[in-house]
Amino acid sequence: MLQVWGILVVTIFMIIFPARESVGILLPLLIVGDLFAVTYYRINVVWRYLFSLVPWVLIGIVIGYFVLDYVTSEQLKPMIGILVLALILLHISREKLGERFNEMLPGSKIFTFSMGILAGFTTMIGNAAGGVMAIYLLVKGLPKKEFVGTGAWFFLFVNVVKLPFYISLGMITVESITFNMWLIPAILVGAIIGVKVIKIMPQKVFQVLVLLFAALGAIRLIIG
Repeated sequence: MLQVWGILVVTIFMIIFPARESVGILLPLLIVGDLFAVTYYRINVVWRYLFSLVPWVLIGIVIGYFVLDYVTSEQLKPMIGILVLALILLHISREKLGERFNEMLPGSKIFTFSMGILAGFTTMIGNAAGGVMAIYLLVKGLPKKEFVGTGAWFFLFVNVVKLPFYISLGMITVESITFNMWLIPAILVGAIIGVKVIKIMPQKVFQVLVLLFAALGAIRLIIG
């Protein structure tokens, strides 16, 4: 469910702010969330699945860096919109097919490096690797806590790695960090409200609403 929520957050930020700036503004906020997650799930991590992925993720991040250095905000918006729609379709396919979806994917090194490069690229250009990592970890058959914990450590690692790249691209500045500081209290309040809402709202209804709003936002990014 966290990866679905992440898709919506990425889309909202890109609608509110210019595309390149939104990616830089969102990253420090994601790191704050990652720190909370790894603190809570610090022992629930399967390191071998992360270590096998790291080299390929770094390649994807470097590819994404050169793409970001080349494209403008207006060019980036439809790219992220298409990416978000693809991740939504990927998530829906996984939900519909269940275990059959996992069985369709290979457990080979080709699968590992493909998912690693894709995760690195999507997280670099739009902080949008949640759907990709969800597929990777599900195929590995991790229990719920190990699934969340391994994902949390992955995103803390890649988000910290991305910091110098974003700074060199001018996407994270003193002004953006100052803005982040103002947002942190609102994020904490929103997290508390979200926990209470999720308790009373059926999981399926919540998931459908998030995917629907994310899809509408993605379409808006594509058509400008």
